[in-house]
Amino acid sequence: MIKLFRIVSCAEGLSYLIILSVTLGFISRDYVFVLGMTHGVLFMVYLVLSLLVSNQRGWSVIKWLGLFVAAVVPFAFIPVEWWMRKEATNAQPPALQTNPS
Repeated sequence: MIKLFRIVSCAEGLSYLIILSVTLGFISRDYVFVLGMTHGVLFMVYLVLSLLVSNQRGWSVIKWLGLFVAAVVPFAFIPVEWWMRKEATNAQPPALQTNPS
């Protein structure tokens, strides 16, 4: 579940930057509907997955609010990705150790 959340987080963050580039005039306004709908769907999926992952991991409401704020701040998906990568590696079970005895 955390891997899917990381993928959606990056896709949502990039779609947000694309929407902002339309606003700044870098991309034609002809694509506003398609880009807006795509970003809206990704944003909703992001929110649902963030709630599911937060519940699954037992994170506090403060951590979830941090994830929510990161969804509306440009470029904030990058530190979230770094943090989630660290969380994903911490979640993996340690390698089995064998006793030489």
